[in-house]
Amino acid sequence: MAVQALRSCGTYVRLLSNNAPVSFVHSRNVAWWPNVEMGPPDAILGVTEAFKRDTNPNKINLGVGAYRDDNGKPYVLPSVLKAEKAILEANMDKEYAGITGVPDFTKAAAELAFGADSPVLKNSLNCTTQGISGTGSLRIGASFFAKWYSKSKDFWIPTPSWGNHTPIFKHAGLQVKPYRYYDPSTCGFDFKGAMEDISKMPEGSVIVLHACAHNPTGVDPKKEQWTEMSKVIKDKKLFPFFDMAYQGFASGDIDRDAFAVRQFVADGHQVALAQSFAKNMGLYGERAGAFTVTCDSVDEASRVMSQIKILIRPMYSNPPVHGARIAAKILNTPDLRSQWLKEVKGMADRIIMMRTQLRDGLAKEGSTKNWQHITDQIGMFCFTGLKPDQVEKLTKDFSVYLTKDGRISVAGLSSKNVGYLAKAMHEVTK
Repeated sequence: MAVQALRSCGTYVRLLSNNAPVSFVHSRNVAWWPNVEMGPPDAILGVTEAFKRDTNPNKINLGVGAYRDDNGKPYVLPSVLKAEKAILEANMDKEYAGITGVPDFTKAAAELAFGADSPVLKNSLNCTTQGISGTGSLRIGASFFAKWYSKSKDFWIPTPSWGNHTPIFKHAGLQVKPYRYYDPSTCGFDFKGAMEDISKMPEGSVIVLHACAHNPTGVDPKKEQWTEMSKVIKDKKLFPFFDMAYQGFASGDIDRDAFAVRQFVADGHQVALAQSFAKNMGLYGERAGAFTVTCDSVDEASRVMSQIKILIRPMYSNPPVHGARIAAKILNTPDLRSQWLKEVKGMADRIIMMRTQLRDGLAKEGSTKNWQHITDQIGMFCFTGLKPDQVEKLTKDFSVYLTKDGRISVAGLSSKNVGYLAKAMHEVTK
């Protein structure tokens, strides 16, 4: 029997051929998500969007946390291109990696962090798994601690810290607490405040430490301060959890940048470590990272690794292979490794040079403020000490875009615009 469907005012009416109604089906959708609130915009992405809309030819974007060359362009390392070419020529398959990733990569990542001669590696006391860059590696660690670390669920992070630390740890069910780190009055490290807070942390707490190039301040402890911190942390029986996203890219020296991690291990700590290869190899979109837990014995390491696999399996099953293969090829091929070390030092040196030129430019403009912290700090980010009203004026009057806390990405500076920024900063801080 023929059936007709008529739609009127959002209602379907099914009619038989004799026009007798059979059924009514309302077409309006049920509201399944009325409780979902609009979330706040991302602070960094908001800066970039505002920058894109600006028509000032002198505009500068100092919000983005990605390296740029002196022409302000994204930089693909020549060593990365060579490694990628070798991988393509090897006609490698695209099969799944194991749950813990590409073995050549995880072994090389651990050696880069701890040193090839580390007793931890020689005695197979490390559980190292590939992660989805630094963020994913932190999340693996957070999930492992939430599930298996029984002494405390308190994760103490420096004030300030990378904006993603708090949500990563909280989403895993951990409690996030602050300890003093940055001193606004000096734009430097509050060593006294940090040590006082560390000495009061309950036994068994986890303390999160930026291994080098602290994000967002660029303020790192000196070697002797790291050594003192290690002693207090050990005496208080706290667990150190390192985030190392800038090894090699901070100072230009991979060993110097790994000092804190290696010192803590030498002092007898067991540690957790998240690594990223986004910054130091420019593998941002490839998402290559690693997470490591050091253990007391081979048996303990085996048990820990078994549980890390169980956590990863339902999370994302296994990691992507391409970025890990690139990093592994570079780290495991002597000539490529040597080339990469020169390139990453070149990137670090450019950042250091921009810091020096900015400080010198402010002096040349006649600024009487002390800008020593610009060159005392290290890495991609600099806490300028600019106040929110000065930041607002910098953006409004000079089209210089940065976050409200006065943090700038030094990678956004070049020989072409550093003088303009110096002049603008002087004008708003007179």
